[in-house]
Amino acid sequence: MSSTSNKMGLMGLTTIVTVNMMGSGIILLPSSLAVTGGIALLAWVVTALGALAIAYAFAKCGMYCTDDGGMSAYAEKAHGKSSFFIASYTYYVCLVISAVAIAVSCVGYLEYFIPWLKETPIHTFFGVIAILIITMFANVRGARITGRISTVTVWGIIIPVFGLSLIGWFWFDPKIFSEAWNPHGVSVGSAVYSGMALTLWAFLGIESAGANSGTVENPKRNVPLACMLATIFSAATYIASTTVIQGIIPNDILAKSDSPFGLVFAQMFNPFVGEVITAMAILACVGSLLGWQFTNAQVSKVAADMRLFPKIFSDVNKHDAPFKGMMIMLALELSLAVMTISPTLLKQFNVLVNLAVFINMVPYILSLTALGIIMKQANVGQKEYNTGILVGSVAVIYSIYGAYSTGQEAVFYGAVITLFGYFFYGFIASRDAVPNKT
Repeated sequence: MSSTSNKMGLMGLTTIVTVNMMGSGIILLPSSLAVTGGIALLAWVVTALGALAIAYAFAKCGMYCTDDGGMSAYAEKAHGKSSFFIASYTYYVCLVISAVAIAVSCVGYLEYFIPWLKETPIHTFFGVIAILIITMFANVRGARITGRISTVTVWGIIIPVFGLSLIGWFWFDPKIFSEAWNPHGVSVGSAVYSGMALTLWAFLGIESAGANSGTVENPKRNVPLACMLATIFSAATYIASTTVIQGIIPNDILAKSDSPFGLVFAQMFNPFVGEVITAMAILACVGSLLGWQFTNAQVSKVAADMRLFPKIFSDVNKHDAPFKGMMIMLALELSLAVMTISPTLLKQFNVLVNLAVFINMVPYILSLTALGIIMKQANVGQKEYNTGILVGSVAVIYSIYGAYSTGQEAVFYGAVITLFGYFFYGFIASRDAVPNKT
């Protein structure tokens, strides 16, 4: 059990949630959205509203259910023990995929300083595995160290992205934005659909406050606060920054860039400033990866403590970090990195994003549908209950549409991965079965 002195407070938790969202989601997103055109920015409106509904629902879940496990604990309230495992399993798989996607983002920015990384897909692969290894070993000293590192690295994304959303308008050219709005003549519905999974990816991390609840001081207060604060700040910053960048960089150039924020600051000021921003983006990617890996280690540890994951995932070192589980996670990440070698870094990133988003919607839906029973058990007032059910229903419907928007390939492979989870749980359930008395 973690000692109180090694637990993080509201600031550290909000930072991790913000880093989990902003440090990974926004780094390559302007380039990904530019493939469709500026009209894909409309997806931000739908996604921001959906993300706020999800954040509100998770905040209510976290307020009235402080059991270790976050989303998995919420899901168990409504769907039983098997859903705790399925939620933990799918979330674990999602974060393994997400870690590789973040490492790919980091390599995209590193290529500016180390051109060798983009010479061949194999070189890119070596860069990805190096980043995964370095960040995983940086996590082995426990929650407080990870929180401190994240407090520093978050500025690597807050400064350029938030800064761009404020001062970028001085360089904003309505003509460039207009030309980039709909270069391929797609419908509004198609544009929103094409951008939905990508923009939803930018908000993955809303739930990480709850997933880390066992390592947080006063989780009843800090978990819901961290959810809402991080989501509101991130939504406003995302919308402003991705809009302004479309009015500074021509769309055809932006769509091909592996480091869009470095590119836009170089255009606004000079190449040196672009290099500084690129270095800061790398720092943000590293911080985001630290946060995701730390969160995933906690998810698997809690599941192992409940005998739903193998016991090795619950073994901790002297810093209360589940070191053995981290090494297993690292092995899975490196295996996935081998399977995703692609000539096009941006394409590789998008494939990983779609799969991660679909798989993550499984624990989202399982846990969000438990909000009603959680509030009933907490004996909340009728008005609070009705509001929670209304907003929670919006969050669930949005999550289902988010899963649909990832596309046929992601839905197919994500469903297969999820079904394997039920296969694994069959062995767990039979292990604890007691023979009927005759």
